[in-house]
Amino acid sequence: MVAALVFASCNTDSKKNEHEGHDMSNVKDTTEHVSTEVSQIKTVTVKYTDVDFKAAKTIKELVDHYLLVKNSLANDNASDAAAGAKSMVDDLSKMDKSLLTADQKKSFDVVEEGLKEHASHIAKKSDDIKHQRGHFVELSMNMYELVKTFGAGRVIYQDFCPMAKDNKGALWIS
Repeated sequence: MVAALVFASCNTDSKKNEHEGHDMSNVKDTTEHVSTEVSQIKTVTVKYTDVDFKAAKTIKELVDHYLLVKNSLANDNASDAAAGAKSMVDDLSKMDKSLLTADQKKSFDVVEEGLKEHASHIAKKSDDIKHQRGHFVELSMNMYELVKTFGAGRVIYQDFCPMAKDNKGALWIS
């Protein structure tokens, strides 16, 4: 399975929303990676292409809920972001790791704790979008590793927003 993650900049014209302007309507079933120079597209192969169907389905659901969190934060909707993050925590708890090979389980364990921690913080702070966005940056790094390792069941892009983290910039997937 081919993984695609594309670096793109967020809409810097928007002062209302630092994550606005990402169109999710053209989603396909591969993933690719583009370096920071848009002219150099680098394709990354997903590490595990033989993931059990049920485990892959749970990972796809994790990605779906992650994208709900991302879109909710982009729309300044802290309560929907919290609901999506809670669903991520629920998905993580129902992941049947016995369906994974020993190597796959080790790789999943590497990102699982970070996903749980940051999704839990976002879920618990439905009234504090700044706190949620801080944990979203960390959640995104873990989600990137998960998708790079297991795939996402669709095209995934890695976006860069130079305004995030007080203009230090941050990456996330969309």
